[in-house]
Amino acid sequence: MSGKQAISLEFFPPRDIAAQEKLVRSAKQLLALQPEYVSVTFGAGGSTRSGTADTVRLLQNLGCDVAPHLSCIGATRAELAEILNNYRAQGVRRIVALRGDLPSGMGGDAGELHYASELVAFIREHSADWFQVEVAAYPEMHPQALTATADLEHFNNKVQAGAQGAITQYFFNVDAYFDFVDRARAAGVSIPIVPGVMPITNYTQLARFSTMCGAEIPRWLRLRLTDFGDDRASIRAFGAEFIGQLSQALLDRGAPGLHFYTLNNAEATMAIWRQLSLRDTSVAVA
Repeated sequence: MSGKQAISLEFFPPRDIAAQEKLVRSAKQLLALQPEYVSVTFGAGGSTRSGTADTVRLLQNLGCDVAPHLSCIGATRAELAEILNNYRAQGVRRIVALRGDLPSGMGGDAGELHYASELVAFIREHSADWFQVEVAAYPEMHPQALTATADLEHFNNKVQAGAQGAITQYFFNVDAYFDFVDRARAAGVSIPIVPGVMPITNYTQLARFSTMCGAEIPRWLRLRLTDFGDDRASIRAFGAEFIGQLSQALLDRGAPGLHFYTLNNAEATMAIWRQLSLRDTSVAVA
């Protein structure tokens, strides 16, 4: 990443024609923000594997630099090699490498690679430096990690395997992000660690996501959001203001950029972006 604080965007594969049309509308709106790249999620065990590839092509046709998510759980090396070959053939230059979750019904067949660090190493072995490899980071600890120290070691393993950048799980505590970055730097990690940003538009949905991924919603924030009840407009307005302030605080304290989890919704991300002041970090600030 250059010295400029840049944004990137995450989309997920649409499930039907109506959802695809919404994705195209949202992507066209958000391209006005000039994202460095956009990423496309990948279903557990390949449940949206073809959907990811189709969405990558769709977004490329809109002029995006696209980074597909790639999960190693449930996949063979041959399958992963085929996916990488196909992405290389269509000009993809960036991959978000993830372990992924073992889907129900798969039993003990977790595939040939069991950790994201193994996937990063495989990408390097297979494709050398063709792909810029991004990995996940967890400021509030991965929900399956035993300790914060062990979680940091797993992250460092991905970096040592060849990752060139990281995107964090979303969070609502700025200090959690900077504490993680400080500990990573102390451990010798020098790659950019870009904070993930989740817009707040629906409290029920947010609570469900946060329970699954281990992101903490502070008590005061839960109470505020609960107090709005079914008033979606007030939740969106409060969420845009709060996440805008959180995002600007991250940028002001030196975050290299922001990665927005758009949920294929342009309006929520745009409302946050309008509040931001992005700058060139290679220029000294008096």
